[in-house]
Amino acid sequence: MSATRSTLRRRVLTLLVSTLATVGAVLGLASPAFAITHASATSQLSAAGISWTSSGNCSNRNVATCTSFTDVRQATISGIITFKRASGCAITVTAGTEVGHAGGTYSHWNGYKLDIALSTCIQNYISAHYTYIGYIAGFGYQYQAASGNLYTKEGSHWDILFYTCGGC
Repeated sequence: MSATRSTLRRRVLTLLVSTLATVGAVLGLASPAFAITHASATSQLSAAGISWTSSGNCSNRNVATCTSFTDVRQATISGIITFKRASGCAITVTAGTEVGHAGGTYSHWNGYKLDIALSTCIQNYISAHYTYIGYIAGFGYQYQAASGNLYTKEGSHWDILFYTCGGC
């Protein structure tokens, strides 16, 4: 194969891939599923007016009393921001990707979940806008958003599983 033909093939392939990526993003087919840093997550949360707390006053992912966002999925951070904007409620994140939570694919550690503090505003919004699934023994009362995201009231907090960014 000639050098000209090889160069042309590479350029056509590059153009095709970039076109497909652009079309996918425009149509909402691109999913913000990549993991981000703690600093990036906290910057986005702050900009959206979302606070977080840590009982250990730390952010070390390997310490259970810390609240860490290390390796949280972008879709999870976008999801909590979408939830805040839709609900109009004050949001305080109480747990992120730190150790001390149940494992599994869709876990805190893998960046799919956040815990948030309880409030009347949050309870009222969730119960009015999401489908009540029922009481899940050992966990709590569970609701599902149209996006598929799951909101489980686990006694002292809401445990939220973000499959998607919730329409961001």
